[in-house]
Amino acid sequence: MTTVFDSVENAPAKLNLFLHVTGQRDDGYHLLDSLVCFASVGDRLEGRLREDGDITCRLTGPMASALGAGALGADGLDDLAPEDNLVMRAARLLQDHYGVSAGADLRLHKNLPVASGIGGGSADAAAALRLLCRLWEITPDPLDLGRMALTLGADVPVCLVGGTVLMQGIGEILHPVPPLPDFPIVLVNPGTAVSTPKIFAARAGEFTDNDLWDRDARFDTIGDLVTALQDCRNDLTYAAIGLSPEICDVIAALGAEEGCLLARMSGSGATCFGLYGTHDAAQKAAKTLNEAHPDWWVVAGRLAGETFKKQMPDLPDKNA
Repeated sequence: MTTVFDSVENAPAKLNLFLHVTGQRDDGYHLLDSLVCFASVGDRLEGRLREDGDITCRLTGPMASALGAGALGADGLDDLAPEDNLVMRAARLLQDHYGVSAGADLRLHKNLPVASGIGGGSADAAAALRLLCRLWEITPDPLDLGRMALTLGADVPVCLVGGTVLMQGIGEILHPVPPLPDFPIVLVNPGTAVSTPKIFAARAGEFTDNDLWDRDARFDTIGDLVTALQDCRNDLTYAAIGLSPEICDVIAALGAEEGCLLARMSGSGATCFGLYGTHDAAQKAAKTLNEAHPDWWVVAGRLAGETFKKQMPDLPDKNA
């Protein structure tokens, strides 16, 4: 029998257009300064209300088996235990925090590669919080929900808010900035999952100054955005390449395609993105890269603008 779901929430890929490491706290967490936006591609979460308080999550989609390796059956569709899945962790946390007696049946359609620097798991967790707040009729305090999101991962707060954001601190300081138009992009992952803690541990060199980005800057053309981004970088790139040399090949392949204006790694990798002058150029580049590297994950898309700004209040700029 086909399950009918009451609510649907998208979990778009997160892009770090630049990522500067600006310091390190006494507890070991690194401080960041990063321009974050979201793509038109991502995962999809569906939910149906249960009255008995139970929560289930099933996986579908091309990346379902990768996410559940070792925890799922051969078809990648078995139920996951709560500890195996950020969606389940987010759902349990929200349910317990607000004393919700209802439950939910969830289905996650997994399109994004795992451990890939584009916030797949964080975006899924944020989507679960948004979807279940609606399904369970919770009206959360944004600060309270922001704290909850941060306990699930450093990228979950920014994925919860969406839009175009300057992310600082360890992920809890979010400054909304003017939205970017739907510039064309290509995302590529070489099929390598990398460990974020290992990437940060391998990072060497001085820290980058904070607040180098003009928070009021607006970009009507992709060329203007690329010019501004030339003064920024991803401080984790060299560390990531040292652990996963394929990242260097991906950046080079993206940059070699006609119409590519900027090729860079997102987050801690291994996914990289290319910004292209036209949507036709991005589509052509994706096709060429797919044909040349059939083992890579390659997709063309666009920046997704404001995403969730109207659905969820902005998180505060700092913890209170």
